[in-house]
Amino acid sequence: MGFWDAVLGRSKPVRPDLDRLFGLPGAAVTLEAAAGFIPTGLGSVCFASVEGGAFARLRQDVEELLDADTGAGRDGVPVEFSRDAYGYTWLLARQPPDDTAALVNDLHAVNTLLQDGGFGPQLLCSLLGFRNASDGRSLALVYLYKRGTFYPFAPLPGGAEKRDNGLELQVRAMLGDDLTIEEDLGRWFPVWGAPGL
Repeated sequence: MGFWDAVLGRSKPVRPDLDRLFGLPGAAVTLEAAAGFIPTGLGSVCFASVEGGAFARLRQDVEELLDADTGAGRDGVPVEFSRDAYGYTWLLARQPPDDTAALVNDLHAVNTLLQDGGFGPQLLCSLLGFRNASDGRSLALVYLYKRGTFYPFAPLPGGAEKRDNGLELQVRAMLGDDLTIEEDLGRWFPVWGAPGL
């Protein structure tokens, strides 16, 4: 960082640290103990769309990578790819709900594959889904790839695009020791309809 950057208040962008994803299993234990949220066994990676042959090859590489772990293709269910209304591509990975570590390993492997394949600039976020055991509310812990930080996203039930801001702030307080939480609340983007939520 140069002198003028310091004077003008500019900062260097945080270099993505995919190893921060490995804090999620500990955060899952905290969430279950403190608030009754248990992992769903679903996690996803979002990236800007890649077209043509590059996307076909990427999809094949990801499926081979994740299916190599089980040899059976996730009990016959392949990795799911989808596109949202904004044109972003989502990859949905599944593991048993009680094996958060395996799911995090899958998400880390996919992010690493995309980054090493030259698609790092297209990576947006990864998320891990949770559900409250008593009332069925949904929650996601979202990792912002370019910021190297996490934030909670809690949509309100009922299909309306509204979120439970109070719950999100409670989760932020609960997980401050487990994860690097995004301080700028303006970057807590909603991920309506995200696979894995």
